Amino acid sequence: MSFQLVLDYVLSPIFFHGAMMTLLITVTSLFFGILAGLVVALLQEARLKLLRVVALFYLWLFRGTPVLFQIIFIYNVLPGFGIRLSAFMSAVIALSLNEGAYMAEILRSGIKSVTRGQRTAGLALGMTRAGVMRHVVLPQALRIILPPVGNQMIGMLKTSALVSVVAVEELLLIANQTASANFRYFEALSAAGIYYLVLTTIFMAGQAWLEQALDPKRARARRQAKPLVERLTAAADIR
Repeated sequence: MSFQLVLDYVLSPIFFHGAMMTLLITVTSLFFGILAGLVVALLQEARLKLLRVVALFYLWLFRGTPVLFQIIFIYNVLPGFGIRLSAFMSAVIALSLNEGAYMAEILRSGIKSVTRGQRTAGLALGMTRAGVMRHVVLPQALRIILPPVGNQMIGMLKTSALVSVVAVEELLLIANQTASANFRYFEALSAAGIYYLVLTTIFMAGQAWLEQALDPKRARARRQAKPLVERLTAAADIR
């Protein structure tokens, strides 16, 4: 057991590269997962039954099979149909599609939380359905879905370790390869764990900041405090 070796691994370029690859996979997959989830959530609210069936099939397929199965399927099976993707692309597509199935339910619950009366009022004011969704529904739904989305981001960070099965050089694969060369598993995995904890802490801090920034009570307090500050400033100028 060598803590100096742990520190050396943490500061080494290869571990840093693995951590950045893990971060890239996480952020990219989450971004496209949110887009896919938003599309599926809107399809679930569509009037056309066929679209709702397509959304239901998507949810059934990607929530009903393990994400590891989906990664391996896309990487190994699609080339048989002439679709050849890199390991990174296969991993991102699989994680995005899987994440989209869960994001769809989170986004749908947020959209459902906005009362129908507000949508009706927006339409009565001459707004289009898309305008109501963009300017009335989504801003309010964002405050509701932010905590579960933050949890999904942290979960995605840890789930990204599964892409090592298709040889994507993310953090866990780097740690395993390093440990296999000298059998110092404690040091290599400890260094990887430190990186995971640092990234998770950054995500949690970002989530907390966004929740505070979007808190309507804090926004009202800031608006009410501003005139007081201006009055005090004006009084100081007079003196």
